[in-house]
Amino acid sequence: MEIRSRVRDWLLANDPAFSRLRQATRITATIVTSVLLLMAFHFLIAPLPPAAYGLAVSLSIEGGLAVRDRTHGEQLVTRVIAVVVGVSMVALASLLESHRYVSDVVFLTIIFLAVYGRSFGPRWFAVGMFAFMSYFIGAYLRPTADQLPALFLGAAVSATVAHLVRTVLLPDNRYRDLLRAAASVQQRVDQMLEELLDVARKPMLLETDRTRLHRREERLKEAVLMAESFIPTENRRPEPEPGLASSDVVINLFDLHLAAESVIVLSLQAMPPVALIEAMLARNTAEIEAETARIDKTNERLAETAKALLWLRNVRQRLARSLENLDEHDLDDPSKPETDRKPMRLDLSVDNPALKSAIQITLATGIAMVFGLMLSRDRWFWAVLAAFLVFTNTRSRGDTAVKALQRSAGTLFGIVVGIVVGTLVAGNIYLVLPLSALCVFLAFYFLAVSYATMTFFVSVVLSLLYSLMGVLTPELLQLRLEETLIGSIAGAAVAFVVFPTRTRTSLDAAIKSWCAELTGLMQAAREGQSGMALIVRSQALDRAYRDLAAAAKPLGVSWQLVTRPGHVRQTLAIFMGCTYWARVFARRVADEADAVDTTFLNDIDENLALVRSIEEKGAGYFYDVGRVAGPVDRHLPISKDDAELGLEMIGISLNRLHPAAA
Repeated sequence: MEIRSRVRDWLLANDPAFSRLRQATRITATIVTSVLLLMAFHFLIAPLPPAAYGLAVSLSIEGGLAVRDRTHGEQLVTRVIAVVVGVSMVALASLLESHRYVSDVVFLTIIFLAVYGRSFGPRWFAVGMFAFMSYFIGAYLRPTADQLPALFLGAAVSATVAHLVRTVLLPDNRYRDLLRAAASVQQRVDQMLEELLDVARKPMLLETDRTRLHRREERLKEAVLMAESFIPTENRRPEPEPGLASSDVVINLFDLHLAAESVIVLSLQAMPPVALIEAMLARNTAEIEAETARIDKTNERLAETAKALLWLRNVRQRLARSLENLDEHDLDDPSKPETDRKPMRLDLSVDNPALKSAIQITLATGIAMVFGLMLSRDRWFWAVLAAFLVFTNTRSRGDTAVKALQRSAGTLFGIVVGIVVGTLVAGNIYLVLPLSALCVFLAFYFLAVSYATMTFFVSVVLSLLYSLMGVLTPELLQLRLEETLIGSIAGAAVAFVVFPTRTRTSLDAAIKSWCAELTGLMQAAREGQSGMALIVRSQALDRAYRDLAAAAKPLGVSWQLVTRPGHVRQTLAIFMGCTYWARVFARRVADEADAVDTTFLNDIDENLALVRSIEEKGAGYFYDVGRVAGPVDRHLPISKDDAELGLEMIGISLNRLHPAAA
């Protein structure tokens, strides 16, 4: 039981709300169940062609990843459309098999429409993915016309199983997911305290220790943002009322995040005693009080650090109580009226990002198709698949290049391991199928963490399947690597040449969004809006910071300039610090009736002017190496003057981007 509890705690700490575990389990369960049902039909009723299995597996994966409709009914409609589209695409590929050039042009047209269709909403994103993968299966496995009923069976079984897994076996449950996410938040607070304990035991604080603590802070932020996403307070009313059970959870999650960050900020100036941190980890109230009483009150910095730890202890207890008072119905999300939904509009202007993306991906897959065919008349589809997928969920050409590199590296290492494992199992079906299922699970469990790891496990699965079919050879796997490299290079090249979205452009947009959220927060405070409204705005600023950090990520990879990653981290740390002080400001300004005076309003106006200047320069701060001021060396109390302090520190943080002015 203790081992089971430890495993659960570890999973919660690393996978908030078990979201990755649930997605990987859904996809694996759908694939395994669909394949077993088709095998039973194959042996008991009538044989099925390989294309039926291929289509079922492909639609099982896309059914788990691409179907993102809000309700079960909408998801079912999408899956029905997917079956029709999937079988139609396979039939079309089969029909055009003898007309090679026509088939290639049709494939590129389908790719263009699939990508452009993403702009019409989640359903058409899913349908586009189903169409692409189905034509890929049809062109690759080349089924005959008389096999179409079997293909329809495979697609229908896959869609039915996927829907039942999603709605019955592993359904979404907002209440349960919130409780799990809140448990993940508590686990990550413990991890932060464990890291702090390790640092406190050292004789000297090093820069690497600061980095470790900030990394824990980022992981805590991820868990808090996920927990907040399960609370539909913004959809229920413009300003959630304090006292409402779900709003109490929102406030306590906000306070917990703020208290944990305050512990780090203050500990970096005055490290708390080891015994106090140990008492916090043990949740020993008596020992915490005793250790706090022993602290020298004349040492103001240390006293403030101790107060931050006490605040963290109290907020954790309040969060637990607010979750106990929460009912499932408190999280009900009223359905939006049909009139609120945006109508689909065809926009073929060159400024439309959807059209640009469709042209980019179609061109990249076309180039990959040409060079892939030059290399192999039978396996060129791998090049097209790689070129198509390296553009998925990327923001800029730097993002695309990184993903292309990850796909190539994952394929290379997967092939090496796949040759060894495939040779050892020697096509034994009783070993190949369980190992394949395990690798599929691991591939999609790590998808959100590492694209290279996902590609690695997929490559191992393919090697196992090749061994089962008796065609596993080093030459075949080498060909797959070469085709993958062709597709990855084609994707990266097009991203840099055709309608290139520079990392700087993406970063500019993210900074503008962050500045807009900070401006909205301070203007709301200036207008005297309610405390809960300010908290909601602060949460939006948090999300904008997360997007900003994601946009800056390509600048920090190892192939960038040697001097750049450190500067990028320093600049990002300023935005992170400013986001923290904005939370302090948002949380406290409504509690201080005398805060809003002429001086306070003037300070807000000065900060708004600073934000405007930062918005104008945008991404330049990340590229001008050496122009960022160092951290402010001053005492930062959290137990008094919080609103004014928060406002002051927002200004100081922003001025660090202009060292000459500061």
